Amino acid sequence: MNTLMNFICRPLVIIGALNWGLIGAFNFNLVEVLFGTGMIARIVYLLVGIAGLCLIYSYTQPKSKKD
Repeated sequence: MNTLMNFICRPLVIIGALNWGLIGAFNFNLVEVLFGTGMIARIVYLLVGIAGLCLIYSYTQPKSKKD
C-alpha cells in the first residue's frame, strides 16, 4: 500500500512544487492556465495538498526490514 501511495502522491507533489516555483519565479500559475479558476483547479489544489499530507505521513512511519 505504501508503494502505491508513493506512486500516486509523488508526481502530484512534484507538480505542485513546480507550479509554486513558476508562481514565485515568473508569477505564472500553470494550474490556472490549464484548468481556469473554477472547481477543477480547486480539485487539483486539493489533490496536491492531500498528496503532500500522505507523503508526510509515509515519511514518519518506521521502515520495515523489507523496504
